[in-house]
Amino acid sequence: MTSSEYQQRRQQLMSKIANGTAIFRSAPTAVMHNDVEYNYRQDSDFFYLTGFNEPQAVAVLAPHHPEHRFILFVQPKDPEKEVWNGYLCGVDAAKELYGADVAYPITELNEKLPQYLEKADRLYYHFGRDRSFNDTILRHYQSLLRTYPKRGTGPVGIEDASLIVSTMRLVKNKTELNLMRRAVEIAVEAHNKALQNSTPGRYEYEIQAEIEHIFRLRGAMGPAYPSIVASGKNACVLHYVENNSQIQDNDLLLIDAGCAYGYYNSDITRTFPVNGKFTPEQKILYEIVLEAQKQAIEEVKPGNGFDAPHKKALRILTEGLVEIGLLKGDIDKLIEGEKYKPFYMHRTSHWLGLDVHDVGVYQHGENSHILQAGHVLTIEPGLYIVPNIKPAEDQPEIDPRWVGIGIRIEDDVLVTSDGCEVLTAGVPKEVKDVER
Repeated sequence: MTSSEYQQRRQQLMSKIANGTAIFRSAPTAVMHNDVEYNYRQDSDFFYLTGFNEPQAVAVLAPHHPEHRFILFVQPKDPEKEVWNGYLCGVDAAKELYGADVAYPITELNEKLPQYLEKADRLYYHFGRDRSFNDTILRHYQSLLRTYPKRGTGPVGIEDASLIVSTMRLVKNKTELNLMRRAVEIAVEAHNKALQNSTPGRYEYEIQAEIEHIFRLRGAMGPAYPSIVASGKNACVLHYVENNSQIQDNDLLLIDAGCAYGYYNSDITRTFPVNGKFTPEQKILYEIVLEAQKQAIEEVKPGNGFDAPHKKALRILTEGLVEIGLLKGDIDKLIEGEKYKPFYMHRTSHWLGLDVHDVGVYQHGENSHILQAGHVLTIEPGLYIVPNIKPAEDQPEIDPRWVGIGIRIEDDVLVTSDGCEVLTAGVPKEVKDVER
């Protein structure tokens, strides 16, 4: 990502806030245990607008200011601190490297911030996880309100800045797509290696280790989220992350794993028989999910609503469940009554980008958000016959031969000008390709 691209983003945002001032706070550091911290990961909105990757920083956008439109507050250089925790950019370099009109030490925030707020007619800020900083913003806002009668200027309202940025982030440009394609390329290699090397008797964590080895070996930042490697009935737990069971013969193995590259993410799920052959029940359920996914992908095109793939997947899944006797009744009524939910309890899609569950609205009142070229979303239907599951009211008892089977198939899909592109097509999913 070039400095000019970050600048274009800031200019676009400033054109949307007119005479307002927008404030963005860096992500806080996260403690793993005692005084050991996780590797730092910048707040996505902050990174999207600045490319700056240090904590204890604040970015201010003030398009109405006569001199300073982009202001950075950062940690100053500190040789003693840097010996322990790594080099800091510092105030001077922050201005030079990141295109700020002016940069200040973060310790001067309270002193300097008012000059960028007192002429603004609105304050744009997202009240996030940093409660102390939330309070700081409120104090400045309330102070300006108290003195408003003397000046006749200053913000008289607060809006959530992230709602504006999320709309911008929804449509990916060429550079973003290149980063996402690389994240996909790495994850595809990792999944294909897992498909080749997964055999009965191995442990889930061994497969996880091989997947994440590929991530780092190929230059990814690491997993985009905790990798799920779930064998047998573990695949019926949607966010299973223990990954400590031994894989048994006749198990299905569900792997949900993606990586982050240049802050952009991939997200892939495949399910396959570890011994190379589906059992009859596994194959029936798998083919239902696969057909639902393929038909849902066909609904990904400009002009369709975001919910079109989900609606299509729901119908195919429900029809399949009726056909094999896990549900009974009229298809439309079963869907309306959500009778499928004991077997399919999540949505079919989410946005994908800087965040795995990326920002952006899905619904505008009664209307679904309309897909357009540059959107990237997942398509991930599944079926989970959870042990001890209770069927919906007026539905048949569950035949034990289905119990403990969990299947999900997930691809990352780019909306193009005339349809869509399955970015993750390099990982097999047809029955003939996942059996061996």
